[in-house]
Amino acid sequence: MENLDSFHTSSVLLSKSALKNNLQFLRNKVCKNALLSIVVKGNAYGHGIEEIVRLSQACGVNRFSVFSAFEAYRVLQVKKGKIHLIIMGMIENEQLEWAIANDIEIYIFETDRLLAAIGAAKKLNKKAIIHVEVETGMNRTGFDQNDLGEVIQIIKLNQDHLILEGLCTHYAGAESVSNYLRIQNQIKKFNTVYKHFCQENLKPALRHTACSAAAVNYPETVMDMVRIGIITYGFWPSRETFIQYLQHNGLGRKDPLKRIITWKSKVLATKLVKRGEFIGYGTSYMASKDIWVASVPVGYGYGYSRNLSNLGRVLIKGKRAAVIGIVNMNMLIIEIDDIPDVKKGDEVVLIGKQKNQSISVTAFGELSNQPNYELLTRLPKDLPRYIVR
Repeated sequence: MENLDSFHTSSVLLSKSALKNNLQFLRNKVCKNALLSIVVKGNAYGHGIEEIVRLSQACGVNRFSVFSAFEAYRVLQVKKGKIHLIIMGMIENEQLEWAIANDIEIYIFETDRLLAAIGAAKKLNKKAIIHVEVETGMNRTGFDQNDLGEVIQIIKLNQDHLILEGLCTHYAGAESVSNYLRIQNQIKKFNTVYKHFCQENLKPALRHTACSAAAVNYPETVMDMVRIGIITYGFWPSRETFIQYLQHNGLGRKDPLKRIITWKSKVLATKLVKRGEFIGYGTSYMASKDIWVASVPVGYGYGYSRNLSNLGRVLIKGKRAAVIGIVNMNMLIIEIDDIPDVKKGDEVVLIGKQKNQSISVTAFGELSNQPNYELLTRLPKDLPRYIVR
């Protein structure tokens, strides 16, 4: 049978050494004595759940957080040995037995799920491992303080069937200083709820509230465990977060993070376009002189945003080349007039380094007004992903 990976028009490389660097930074500078749970939702932020779980376990990580039961299933297919796996979002009540049987930990943020988890635990004669999520100001999921009395009583009456592993919340925009007061209020509300649980003799094993941005910008949110997503992969949640880190650790310091991902394709064809001719769909780009262009077989159908039309940059032969014209579903066009000897099959780096130049997802975000998260998670799941040193 043919190797289907070679049929793809682009591929992703994942650096083990970069991941080790980022984990070391997190352990030394951010998490310190707290446990670290790597968030692999959104196909591990576009990097690939299976590959990142394997890589992370090779680097000593055994805690993972996902959004859905399907993502948890994917983790289970590749994990080695015992891990701690938390579903933070979507799981149907009918899937709770499967989760409990497989020692998967579950966010509880509504009474219906709590009662269903108790029922499933009774049926299996095995305790459900739960993390109670409380609403502190995100207004997304989580128990309101008015509901906590009932929740506490239900847990108390069913301690033979439950393990209260965690009490948690999520902050609303910790990556921006404009949300400072809102975050401070959330921290106070969470601490109040935690004290209430303790007073009711329901002390959770873990308090966890911090995502990447909160852990860096608000050290008091680190607590017993942190759920780290985007920083794991070498990206800052926002430029503000990076600047705040530098302010506390020395403005002269270099970025301590290393990008795990490289995304590359190759030149499909080259051609000469005459002065005055339009390039690509519509009339968004007209050649002001005779220019050489190259087509690259990647477009918005493959995760390269259409918003980068006439804005994006790629690397070829160690030089930056501008994306010109409208990004198509399957193709983009780059100007290569100042890059000699470009030919069919030459490597094109869409994200990553080539010689002394680099193209970052952050640059994409600034050009297209899209965050790192969105651009990364748009990378197709079926792109071949290779682990490199």
